[in-house]
Amino acid sequence: MAQSKLEQMVPLLENHLECWKQFNYYVNLARSKQFTADDENQFLDVKSVITQELETIIYSLQVLQPTKEDIHALLGAAPSLRGLTEMNDVSLRALENQWHQIFIAWQSNLGQIKVQLQQEKNRRHSFWRFLFGG
Repeated sequence: MAQSKLEQMVPLLENHLECWKQFNYYVNLARSKQFTADDENQFLDVKSVITQELETIIYSLQVLQPTKEDIHALLGAAPSLRGLTEMNDVSLRALENQWHQIFIAWQSNLGQIKVQLQQEKNRRHSFWRFLFGG
């Protein structure tokens, strides 16, 4: 993948990861059963951003993990904060485990992109040093 495309993907993935952190925050908020109607709306907004960014990321990077199906399953299992409060503890823990697996997969993807960018930077630096004897 071209370096400029990789450079554009870093902030997108970082923002996507922040949305995943917010998703987890709202899951914990639902667990405490202390949320407002505004929190409920913001939770739905976070889910919308995750879903929309997912399409751009998958199209641009063609990632293998996490899968679109896994993410849609997780988002579908958490229809609302109120819905999360009605889950039993085992189901909620399973949702949190699924969230964690997806979060780690995105962190891994971001790390791989950063490694690719660093390798490209090192190649360019070596090339210029070779040309100019630096």
